[in-house]
Amino acid sequence: MLNGEIYLDRKVLRNTVIFIILVLLSGWIGVLVDSILPEQPDDNSLGMGIWLVLPMLIAVVITIFSKGSWKDFGFKPNIKGNIKWYLIAVLIFPVVTAFVLIIGVTAKWIDLSTFDLRTLTIVFSSTLLFNFFKNIFDGAPLHSYLTSQLIKLNQNDWKIYLIVGGTWGTWHLPYYLVFLPETDLQAVLPGSRAVIPVFMIMIIVCWAVMFIELFRVTKSIWSGVVLHMVEDSLINPLVISGFISIAAGKEILISPIAGIITTILYLLIGLGIRTYRLQASRMPLVDGESVNKNQSMDNNI
Repeated sequence: MLNGEIYLDRKVLRNTVIFIILVLLSGWIGVLVDSILPEQPDDNSLGMGIWLVLPMLIAVVITIFSKGSWKDFGFKPNIKGNIKWYLIAVLIFPVVTAFVLIIGVTAKWIDLSTFDLRTLTIVFSSTLLFNFFKNIFDGAPLHSYLTSQLIKLNQNDWKIYLIVGGTWGTWHLPYYLVFLPETDLQAVLPGSRAVIPVFMIMIIVCWAVMFIELFRVTKSIWSGVVLHMVEDSLINPLVISGFISIAAGKEILISPIAGIITTILYLLIGLGIRTYRLQASRMPLVDGESVNKNQSMDNNI
Protein backbone atom coordinates (compact mmCIF):
# COMPACT_ATOMS: atom_id res chain seq x y z
CA MET A 1 0.00 0.00 0.00
CA LEU A 2 2.86 2.35 0.89
CA ASN A 3 4.57 1.72 -2.45
CA GLY A 4 1.30 2.47 -4.21
CA GLU A 5 0.98 5.76 -2.37
CA ILE A 6 4.58 6.70 -3.24
CA TYR A 7 3.91 5.92 -6.90
CA LEU A 8 0.74 8.01 -6.82
CA ASP A 9 2.57 10.94 -5.23
CA ARG A 10 5.31 10.77 -7.86
CA LYS A 11 2.74 10.61 -10.63
CA VAL A 12 0.83 13.59 -9.26
CA LEU A 13 4.06 15.53 -8.70
CA ARG A 14 5.22 14.80 -12.25
CA ASN A 15 1.89 15.88 -13.74
CA THR A 16 1.83 19.01 -11.59
CA VAL A 17 5.34 20.09 -12.62
CA ILE A 18 4.62 19.41 -16.29
CA PHE A 19 1.37 21.36 -16.07
CA ILE A 20 3.00 24.40 -14.46
CA ILE A 21 5.89 24.47 -16.95
CA LEU A 22 3.61 24.20 -19.99
CA VAL A 23 1.21 26.81 -18.59
CA LEU A 24 4.06 29.28 -18.14
CA LEU A 25 5.23 28.60 -21.70
CA SER A 26 1.76 28.95 -23.25
CA GLY A 27 1.76 32.73 -23.44
CA TRP A 28 5.17 32.88 -25.04
CA ILE A 29 4.01 30.34 -27.61
CA GLY A 30 1.24 32.83 -28.38
CA VAL A 31 3.76 35.67 -28.64
CA LEU A 32 5.80 33.57 -31.10
CA VAL A 33 2.69 32.88 -33.19
CA ASP A 34 1.87 36.60 -33.35
CA SER A 35 5.44 37.41 -34.39
CA ILE A 36 5.12 34.98 -37.29
CA LEU A 37 1.67 36.27 -38.23
CA PRO A 38 1.93 40.08 -38.36
CA GLU A 39 -0.97 42.52 -38.46
CA GLN A 40 -2.72 40.82 -35.55
CA PRO A 41 -5.46 42.97 -33.94
CA ASP A 42 -4.63 44.50 -30.55
CA ASP A 43 -6.05 42.65 -27.56
CA ASN A 44 -7.62 40.00 -29.83
CA SER A 45 -4.80 38.21 -31.62
CA LEU A 46 -4.45 34.52 -32.41
CA GLY A 47 -1.49 34.34 -30.05
CA MET A 48 -3.56 35.79 -27.24
CA GLY A 49 -6.23 33.17 -27.89
CA ILE A 50 -3.60 30.45 -27.68
CA TRP A 51 -2.35 31.90 -24.39
CA LEU A 52 -5.88 31.90 -23.01
CA VAL A 53 -7.02 28.37 -23.90
CA LEU A 54 -3.81 26.34 -23.57
CA PRO A 55 -3.85 25.89 -19.76
CA MET A 56 -7.23 24.15 -19.85
CA LEU A 57 -6.22 22.05 -22.85
CA ILE A 58 -2.98 21.08 -21.12
CA ALA A 59 -4.85 19.99 -17.99
CA VAL A 60 -7.30 17.95 -20.09
CA VAL A 61 -4.52 16.24 -22.07
CA ILE A 62 -2.54 15.40 -18.93
CA THR A 63 -5.68 13.95 -17.33
CA ILE A 64 -6.42 11.81 -20.39
CA PHE A 65 -2.90 10.41 -20.82
CA SER A 66 -2.26 9.86 -17.10
CA LYS A 67 -5.75 8.42 -16.58
CA GLY A 68 -6.40 11.01 -13.91
CA SER A 69 -9.69 11.93 -12.28
CA TRP A 70 -12.05 14.39 -13.96
CA LYS A 71 -13.28 15.25 -10.46
CA ASP A 72 -10.08 17.30 -10.12
CA PHE A 73 -11.61 19.95 -12.38
CA GLY A 74 -14.84 20.30 -10.43
CA PHE A 75 -16.99 20.42 -13.56
CA LYS A 76 -20.15 19.58 -11.57
CA PRO A 77 -21.92 22.80 -10.52
CA ASN A 78 -22.83 21.37 -7.09
CA ILE A 79 -25.60 23.93 -6.77
CA LYS A 80 -27.33 22.06 -3.95
CA GLY A 81 -26.01 23.37 -0.65
CA ASN A 82 -23.85 25.97 -2.38
CA ILE A 83 -26.36 28.58 -3.53
CA LYS A 84 -25.04 30.99 -0.90
CA TRP A 85 -21.52 30.66 -2.29
CA TYR A 86 -22.67 31.38 -5.82
CA LEU A 87 -24.51 34.42 -4.50
CA ILE A 88 -21.36 35.50 -2.67
CA ALA A 89 -19.39 35.02 -5.91
CA VAL A 90 -21.82 37.38 -7.66
CA LEU A 91 -21.67 40.01 -4.91
CA ILE A 92 -18.00 40.15 -3.92
CA PHE A 93 -16.77 42.50 -6.64
CA PRO A 94 -19.79 44.86 -6.70
CA VAL A 95 -19.81 45.24 -2.90
CA VAL A 96 -16.06 45.78 -2.56
CA THR A 97 -16.04 48.16 -5.53
CA ALA A 98 -18.85 50.23 -4.02
CA PHE A 99 -16.95 50.38 -0.73
CA VAL A 100 -13.72 51.40 -2.49
CA LEU A 101 -15.55 54.11 -4.47
CA ILE A 102 -17.00 55.50 -1.23
CA ILE A 103 -13.50 55.65 0.28
CA GLY A 104 -12.07 57.19 -2.88
CA VAL A 105 -14.76 59.87 -3.20
CA THR A 106 -14.59 60.71 0.51
CA ALA A 107 -10.81 61.12 0.30
CA LYS A 108 -11.17 63.02 -2.99
CA TRP A 109 -9.04 60.42 -4.75
CA ILE A 110 -11.82 59.36 -7.14
CA ASP A 111 -13.96 61.62 -9.33
CA LEU A 112 -17.40 60.32 -10.33
CA SER A 113 -18.33 63.25 -12.60
CA THR A 114 -18.18 60.96 -15.68
CA PHE A 115 -19.98 58.07 -13.98
CA ASP A 116 -23.11 56.90 -15.83
CA LEU A 117 -24.90 54.06 -14.06
CA ARG A 118 -27.26 53.33 -16.97
CA THR A 119 -24.44 52.99 -19.49
CA LEU A 120 -22.34 50.93 -17.08
CA THR A 121 -25.30 48.62 -16.48
CA ILE A 122 -25.69 48.10 -20.24
CA VAL A 123 -21.97 47.39 -20.63
CA PHE A 124 -22.03 45.04 -17.65
CA SER A 125 -25.04 43.02 -18.78
CA SER A 126 -23.95 42.85 -22.43
CA THR A 127 -20.53 41.37 -21.58
CA LEU A 128 -21.57 38.80 -18.97
CA LEU A 129 -22.09 35.89 -21.37
CA PHE A 130 -18.82 36.47 -23.22
CA ASN A 131 -16.87 36.76 -19.96
CA PHE A 132 -18.53 33.63 -18.58
CA PHE A 133 -17.17 31.51 -21.43
CA LYS A 134 -13.81 33.32 -21.46
CA ASN A 135 -13.26 32.68 -17.79
CA ILE A 136 -13.71 28.94 -18.15
CA PHE A 137 -10.15 29.23 -19.44
CA ASP A 138 -8.75 32.33 -17.70
CA GLY A 139 -7.31 30.99 -14.46
CA ALA A 140 -10.03 28.40 -13.87
CA PRO A 141 -7.82 25.33 -14.55
CA LEU A 142 -5.32 26.75 -12.05
CA HIS A 143 -7.89 27.37 -9.32
CA SER A 144 -9.40 23.92 -9.84
CA TYR A 145 -7.07 21.36 -11.45
CA LEU A 146 -3.78 22.71 -10.04
CA THR A 147 -5.31 23.22 -6.60
CA SER A 148 -6.56 19.62 -6.62
CA GLN A 149 -3.10 18.29 -7.47
CA LEU A 150 -1.45 20.31 -4.70
CA ILE A 151 -4.02 19.05 -2.19
CA LYS A 152 -3.17 15.49 -3.24
CA LEU A 153 0.48 16.34 -2.57
CA ASN A 154 -0.52 17.41 0.96
CA GLN A 155 0.61 21.00 0.47
CA ASN A 156 -0.59 23.40 3.14
CA ASP A 157 -2.91 26.28 2.31
CA TRP A 158 -0.18 28.92 2.15
CA LYS A 159 1.89 26.91 -0.32
CA ILE A 160 -1.21 26.32 -2.43
CA TYR A 161 -1.95 30.06 -2.50
CA LEU A 162 1.64 30.89 -3.49
CA ILE A 163 1.98 28.17 -6.13
CA VAL A 164 -1.42 28.65 -7.74
CA GLY A 165 -1.36 32.44 -7.42
CA GLY A 166 2.26 32.66 -8.53
CA THR A 167 1.59 30.46 -11.56
CA TRP A 168 -1.55 32.44 -12.42
CA GLY A 169 0.30 35.73 -12.09
CA THR A 170 3.38 34.62 -14.03
CA TRP A 171 1.12 33.18 -16.73
CA HIS A 172 -0.10 36.77 -17.20
CA LEU A 173 3.39 38.10 -17.99
CA PRO A 174 3.02 37.85 -21.81
CA TYR A 175 -0.36 39.58 -21.42
CA TYR A 176 1.06 42.54 -19.53
CA LEU A 177 4.31 42.73 -21.49
CA VAL A 178 3.00 42.11 -25.01
CA PHE A 179 -0.72 41.49 -25.55
CA LEU A 180 -2.31 44.26 -23.47
CA PRO A 181 -2.45 47.61 -25.33
CA GLU A 182 -0.40 50.37 -23.69
CA THR A 183 -3.45 52.60 -23.20
CA ASP A 184 -5.31 49.90 -21.26
CA LEU A 185 -2.25 49.12 -19.16
CA GLN A 186 -1.77 52.76 -18.21
CA ALA A 187 -5.47 53.10 -17.38
CA VAL A 188 -5.14 50.27 -14.87
CA LEU A 189 -1.89 51.40 -13.26
CA PRO A 190 0.31 54.13 -14.78
CA GLY A 191 4.00 53.24 -14.89
CA SER A 192 6.63 51.29 -16.75
CA ARG A 193 5.50 48.22 -18.68
CA ALA A 194 8.53 46.43 -17.24
CA VAL A 195 7.62 47.23 -13.61
CA ILE A 196 3.82 46.97 -13.55
CA PRO A 197 3.73 43.17 -14.18
CA VAL A 198 5.72 42.52 -10.99
CA PHE A 199 3.18 44.48 -8.95
CA MET A 200 0.29 42.77 -10.76
CA ILE A 201 1.66 39.30 -9.97
CA MET A 202 1.59 40.15 -6.25
CA ILE A 203 -2.00 41.36 -6.62
CA ILE A 204 -3.02 38.19 -8.46
CA VAL A 205 -1.52 36.03 -5.68
CA CYS A 206 -3.76 37.88 -3.19
CA TRP A 207 -6.81 37.53 -5.44
CA ALA A 208 -6.11 33.82 -5.94
CA VAL A 209 -7.01 33.10 -2.32
CA MET A 210 -10.68 33.96 -3.04
CA PHE A 211 -10.81 31.78 -6.14
CA ILE A 212 -9.07 28.84 -4.50
CA GLU A 213 -11.26 28.96 -1.41
CA LEU A 214 -14.47 29.23 -3.42
CA PHE A 215 -13.38 26.14 -5.34
CA ARG A 216 -12.62 24.29 -2.13
CA VAL A 217 -15.92 25.10 -0.40
CA THR A 218 -18.08 24.37 -3.45
CA LYS A 219 -15.94 21.60 -4.99
CA SER A 220 -16.82 23.27 -8.30
CA ILE A 221 -14.98 25.26 -10.93
CA TRP A 222 -18.11 27.32 -11.68
CA SER A 223 -18.16 29.44 -8.54
CA GLY A 224 -14.79 30.90 -9.57
CA VAL A 225 -15.94 31.35 -13.16
CA VAL A 226 -18.93 33.34 -11.93
CA LEU A 227 -16.71 35.43 -9.65
CA HIS A 228 -14.31 36.21 -12.50
CA MET A 229 -17.15 36.89 -14.92
CA VAL A 230 -18.57 39.62 -12.68
CA GLU A 231 -15.11 41.14 -12.19
CA ASP A 232 -14.39 41.36 -15.91
CA SER A 233 -17.82 42.77 -16.72
CA LEU A 234 -17.85 45.36 -13.94
CA ILE A 235 -14.40 46.42 -12.76
CA ASN A 236 -12.50 46.48 -16.04
CA PRO A 237 -14.91 48.77 -17.95
CA LEU A 238 -15.37 50.93 -14.84
CA VAL A 239 -11.69 51.86 -14.95
CA ILE A 240 -10.54 51.29 -18.52
CA SER A 241 -13.60 52.85 -20.17
CA GLY A 242 -13.37 55.96 -18.03
CA PHE A 243 -16.51 55.72 -15.88
CA ILE A 244 -14.39 57.01 -13.00
CA SER A 245 -11.27 59.16 -12.77
CA ILE A 246 -8.57 58.45 -10.21
CA ALA A 247 -6.28 61.24 -9.00
CA ALA A 248 -2.73 60.94 -10.32
CA GLY A 249 -0.54 58.97 -7.97
CA LYS A 250 -3.50 57.48 -6.08
CA GLU A 251 -4.10 54.57 -8.47
CA ILE A 252 -1.75 52.35 -6.50
CA LEU A 253 -3.86 52.93 -3.39
CA ILE A 254 -7.47 53.00 -4.53
CA SER A 255 -7.78 51.58 -8.06
CA PRO A 256 -10.72 49.13 -8.15
CA ILE A 257 -8.48 46.83 -10.19
CA ALA A 258 -5.02 47.13 -8.70
CA GLY A 259 -5.18 49.33 -5.61
CA ILE A 260 -3.51 48.23 -2.40
CA ILE A 261 -6.64 48.94 -0.34
CA THR A 262 -8.76 46.99 -2.81
CA THR A 263 -6.34 44.06 -2.85
CA ILE A 264 -6.25 43.85 0.95
CA LEU A 265 -10.06 43.65 1.03
CA TYR A 266 -10.09 40.78 -1.49
CA LEU A 267 -7.38 38.98 0.45
CA LEU A 268 -9.37 39.32 3.67
CA ILE A 269 -12.46 37.94 1.93
CA GLY A 270 -10.48 34.93 0.72
CA LEU A 271 -9.09 34.31 4.18
CA GLY A 272 -12.59 34.70 5.60
CA ILE A 273 -13.85 31.93 3.32
CA ARG A 274 -10.87 29.82 4.41
CA THR A 275 -11.81 30.32 8.06
CA TYR A 276 -15.35 29.18 7.30
CA ARG A 277 -14.06 26.11 5.43
CA LEU A 278 -11.78 25.08 8.27
CA GLN A 279 -14.48 25.53 10.89
CA ALA A 280 -17.04 23.63 8.80
CA SER A 281 -14.62 20.74 8.30
CA ARG A 282 -14.28 20.00 12.02
CA MET A 283 -16.57 17.23 13.30
CA PRO A 284 -16.96 16.22 16.93
CA LEU A 285 -16.10 12.65 17.82
CA VAL A 286 -17.78 10.48 20.45
CA ASP A 287 -15.13 11.28 23.04
CA GLY A 288 -15.68 15.02 22.61
CA GLU A 289 -12.53 15.64 20.63
CA SER A 290 -12.57 17.07 17.11
CA VAL A 291 -10.93 16.03 13.89
CA ASN A 292 -10.20 18.12 10.84
CA LYS A 293 -11.74 16.45 7.79
CA ASN A 294 -10.48 19.15 5.45
CA GLN A 295 -7.78 17.07 3.81
CA SER A 296 -9.92 13.98 3.26
CA MET A 297 -12.81 16.08 1.94
CA ASP A 298 -10.57 17.91 -0.49
CA ASN A 299 -9.10 14.67 -1.78
CA ASN A 300 -12.61 13.72 -2.90
CA ILE A 301 -13.09 16.80 -5.11
